[in-house]
Amino acid sequence: MQPDYSNTTSSAYSTEHHRFGQPSAVDLWEVASLLGFPAVLWRLPNQKEKHLIVSFDEILPHVSVDLDELPAGFIISPFDNITDGSSDSTEVDRPARTLFLRADIQAVFPQDNQAHVKSTSGETAERFWSFLSTDANNSSKKKSTHPSTLTALPDPDAQSRYVRNVAKAVEAMQRGAFRKVVLSRTKRVQFTDAPNAVELFDKLCQTYPTAFVSAVSIPEKGQIWMSATPERLVSIDTDGIFQTTSLAGTQSALNPDGTPKRPAEAMWSQKEIEEQALVSRYIIECFKKIRLREYIEEGPKSIIAGNLMHLGTSFTVDTQAVRYPQLGTVMLRLLHPTSAVCGTPRDVAFTFISQHETHDRELYSGFLGPVNMNTTEGSATDIFVHIRCMKLEGKLATLYAGAGLTEDSVPEREWQETEMKCQTLLQVMMNDE
Repeated sequence: MQPDYSNTTSSAYSTEHHRFGQPSAVDLWEVASLLGFPAVLWRLPNQKEKHLIVSFDEILPHVSVDLDELPAGFIISPFDNITDGSSDSTEVDRPARTLFLRADIQAVFPQDNQAHVKSTSGETAERFWSFLSTDANNSSKKKSTHPSTLTALPDPDAQSRYVRNVAKAVEAMQRGAFRKVVLSRTKRVQFTDAPNAVELFDKLCQTYPTAFVSAVSIPEKGQIWMSATPERLVSIDTDGIFQTTSLAGTQSALNPDGTPKRPAEAMWSQKEIEEQALVSRYIIECFKKIRLREYIEEGPKSIIAGNLMHLGTSFTVDTQAVRYPQLGTVMLRLLHPTSAVCGTPRDVAFTFISQHETHDRELYSGFLGPVNMNTTEGSATDIFVHIRCMKLEGKLATLYAGAGLTEDSVPEREWQETEMKCQTLLQVMMNDE
C-alpha cells in the first residue's frame, strides 16, 4: 500500500530539477508551508541522514494505527489515545486520533546534502513543483528568521501549583491509590520573530546526536511541533527485529564543575531505580498478555540524552523467529501510554492526570515517527515517545516537561527535574538569539 511512484516524479519536478538542481529541505518545507501542506523533518538516533516528507492532505486523516496496513508516511498521536491493545480493535467507542502524513513527497538528505527525492504524480504534485520553481526565482529574498529576543512569559503560580499537585500525588500513592504517576507542566516563551523551524531542527540535530529529532508542521492547527526525544516506543527494522525501550529516572549529565559525567559511574537513588523498574515491568506485563516469552532484555544502564542522563532497558524480539509479524501494531496499542509518561496502574494514573493537570497535553507524551518507509534494504518503522518537545504557534512556544512520581518523591526536586527537561529545547533556542 505504498504511494504510487510509478512515474517516480512529476514532469514539473523533473523540469525544475534540471533548472535548479536538487531542492533543499528549506525549499520543500517553505513551499509546503506556503501551500498549506503538512510536512515533517526527522533524523533517527545516531544517524546522519535527514528525512523530509510532504503530505498533500491539507486536512490530515485520523487513523487507527495498523502498521501492516498503513502506506509509507509519518504518524503523530496525542497523549489521550488509549485502546484496549487487542489486534482486532476497531475503536468503535472511540474515534481514531492518530494523525497520518502520507509520503506524497519523500526526500532523503545524506551528509553530503545531495537530496534523493521521490514524488507522487498528479495535478497536486504538478502544482507543488511549479510553485517551487517560482519560489526558487525569489530565493534571494529569503532570509534567516533567527529570533532576536526570547522572553519567558510569566506564570508566578506555576511552581507552587506544580509542587502542590505533586504532594497530592505522593499522598495518594502512600495511601495505595496507585504506584506511579507522571505529572507534567508547561513553560511558555515569546519570540520577537517567528523562529525558523528548519534552522532549529538542524541545531537540535547537532546538539543531540543520540536523540530522535523531528519537526512536524500541521497547518490546519497552525502548529509546528519540535522534539528531541530519547525514548523509543516501537521499532521494526527491515529484518523484522522488534525493539522497545523503558526509560525513566533523570539526573543531570554534567558534574557541578560542568564536566560530563561518566555513565558507568552515575549514582542512582532508590526512587529512580524503582521508577525505571516500574516501566520495565510494564513492558514485560504487555509481553505476558500476548503470551510472548522469547525476548532479549538488556539493562538497566545509564544512558546519555543530551544534557540529561536516564536509566534505560532495551527489549528485542525477532518477529520472524516467533512468527508474530503483527507484534509492532499489537505492542504499540498495549504500550501507549507507557508508565514513563502516564503511570501505574495506567487507568488510575490517567484519571489522576486528567483531574490535576490544568493544561491539555495535546501531542506531548503521545507518540510519533516514520512508518513503512522504504530503504535500500526494505521498509522500516521507528516510533518514539513524544517527549522533550515544544509546540510553536507563530511567535509563541510552549514547552512541555513531566516528572515520574513515586511515594518517595520530593515535590521541590520534581519541579527542578522539569526545569532541567525544559532546557533540552530552551538552550538551543537561546543560542539563536
